[in-house]
Amino acid sequence: MKDFMLEVCVDSVESAVAAQNGGALRLELCSNLIIGGTTPTPALFRAVREAVDIKIHVLIRPRFGDFCYTDAEFQIIREEVRQFRSLGADGVVIGILCPDGSLNIEQMESLIEEAKGMQITVHRAFDVCRDPMQTLEECISLGAHTILTSGQEANCLAGAELLRKLKTVANGRIHILGGAGVSAANLEELCLVTGLNQFHMSGKKVLDSSMEYHREGVPMGLPGISEFSIWQTDEEEIRKAAEVLERV
Repeated sequence: MKDFMLEVCVDSVESAVAAQNGGALRLELCSNLIIGGTTPTPALFRAVREAVDIKIHVLIRPRFGDFCYTDAEFQIIREEVRQFRSLGADGVVIGILCPDGSLNIEQMESLIEEAKGMQITVHRAFDVCRDPMQTLEECISLGAHTILTSGQEANCLAGAELLRKLKTVANGRIHILGGAGVSAANLEELCLVTGLNQFHMSGKKVLDSSMEYHREGVPMGLPGISEFSIWQTDEEEIRKAAEVLERV
């Protein structure tokens, strides 16, 4: 496949290096990938920037949950866009909705103005918007470069029909980046059923913590998630995915 994009979402230096070594062309850098990702720290960005030489797009998301933000949260988001621009990020990954499920045009315009020349990806807030075709046109009008979407379903295969429609209607005016449930095992099918050539994946594996002593029964976060398991990008999984995209 010509002109494909393989973006890998990572939340550590180790994952970033594994992604690049496996053949990722771009990173989406976040923190807390286990809850869908939140804004990374400047220190993490700088460490990853030193460790890899591929493009880095930074997720800007102040908290877990929905994409309708308070005034205070919006001011934080604006400041983070400004901050990562000054740090040299290649792009930001953003999205804000109104309570009725429509795209918050006014706030998005403000963020894109703050981004000033960085690449703009509209994240999976798109997947919970009320009208995807209207929102597609609004993203294009705003000057966004990419929409990250599962086709408004739990994964890309389930959302394949909408993904194909979005790509057709976009007609090259904006990139449609398929994400959620993407793996080397299903990439060829995804290419065929969606017509996409841009994909987003984590390629994660679960590693055991280096802790030898385990104090059980004292959860530090979400119930059911072990404090003694580490999520990390699997270099070989990314390599297999890149090989699929090169072949199809």
